[in-house]
Amino acid sequence: MEVNRDEAERCIDIATAALTNDQPEKAQRFLEKAQRLFPTLKAKALLELIAKNGFTPGGGGVSDVNGVPRFRQQNPKSEETKPEEKPSDMSRPYTTDQLEAVRRIKQCKNFYEILGVQVDASEDELKRSYRKLALKFHPDKNRAPGATEAFKAIGNAYAVLSNAGKRRQYDQYGDERRHPSRQNPDNGNFEPDISPEDLFNMFFGGGYTSTNANVYANGRRNQRRERRERQRDGGLALFVQVMPILILVIVSALSQIMVNSPPYSLSFRPSAGYTQKRLTENLKVPYYVGEQFSKEFTGVILKNLERSVEDDYISNLRNNCWKEKQQKEGLLYRARYFGDSDLYQRAQRARTPSCAKLSEITASLHG
Repeated sequence: MEVNRDEAERCIDIATAALTNDQPEKAQRFLEKAQRLFPTLKAKALLELIAKNGFTPGGGGVSDVNGVPRFRQQNPKSEETKPEEKPSDMSRPYTTDQLEAVRRIKQCKNFYEILGVQVDASEDELKRSYRKLALKFHPDKNRAPGATEAFKAIGNAYAVLSNAGKRRQYDQYGDERRHPSRQNPDNGNFEPDISPEDLFNMFFGGGYTSTNANVYANGRRNQRRERRERQRDGGLALFVQVMPILILVIVSALSQIMVNSPPYSLSFRPSAGYTQKRLTENLKVPYYVGEQFSKEFTGVILKNLERSVEDDYISNLRNNCWKEKQQKEGLLYRARYFGDSDLYQRAQRARTPSCAKLSEITASLHG
C-alpha cells in the first residue's frame, strides 16, 4: 500500500481543486479512489463532509488545522425531500452504452467472442483487443452493474488465449465445457495463471487499483486454495511414494549442471566461480570468468567464446528493450485514454536504457 501514497495524495489534490470549481461528483470519485489506493484521515474527512453537508459554490476555501476544507451546509429541506437517496448511488454514475456493453460481454459464449476476435487471431490482435476492452470495463472507469464481472471475464479470456498451451486445450475442449453432461478430466480447467487486476497492471504500468477487482481476485485465490486443500491428502501420499525417484533425478541434474557450467557469466558483479572481470575485444562487453580461464581459452577458441558473449549480451539487450518499450507504450496509451497529463509527461520522460545501448552497438557494428 505504501507505494500508492503519492498517487493517493495526487487524487486528494485533484478532489480539492474540483470542490473549489463546484464539481462535487468529480471530487467524490477521486477521494474514493484515494481511499482505495492509500486510506488517509484527510480523504475520509472530506468524503464525510461531502456526504453530510454537500458543497455550495463560494462556501469553501477555508481549511482547518488538519488541511481539510470546510464547506457551507446546504438547505436541510432539500435533504428531507429525498429521504431515500443514497450518496453511493450518485457516486457511481453510468451510461446506457456502458450497461449495454456489460450485457454484451455477459451474453458471449466463448473467450474469442468476449475479446471480439476470430478463432485464428494473432497475439497482436489479442493484445490490442484486451488493451481496449480492459480500459473500457475497468471498475474505476465503468460503474455499470456487472462491470466487475465483465472486466474479470475479459482478463480471463486474454490470460487463457495468450497462453499457447491453454489456448490449444481451450480450442479442443471449449465447447464441451459448456455442456456439463460431457465429462472429461482435462476439459473445463481454463483458469488463468494471473488475476485480472494483476494482468491490467502488467499492461498499463500498475498503480491503478480497484476494490471490486481485488475482491474478485481474493475470491478466486480462496477457491483455488480450497481445491488444493481437498487434493492435498491424496497428493501427499503419492508424493511420499515418488520422493526417492525425485531425489535421484535432482541429484543427477545438479551433477550435470556442475560439470557443464558455462565458462563465463554476464552478471553485473562477481559471483561464485566467476570472479575475474574481462572485456570482449570487439564491443568491450564486460563478463566474468573463473581463475583458470586464461589457461584454457586462447587464440581462436577465445575469439569464438567472446563472439558468443557478445551474441548473448545483444540478445539480452533486445529482450530488455522490448520490455521497456511495452511498459512505456502502456503508460502512454493509458494517459491518452484517461486524459491524464501528469501520467503522459511521466511516460514521455521514461528512459529506455537497453534500447539506447542496443542502438549504440548496432551503429558501431554497421559503422
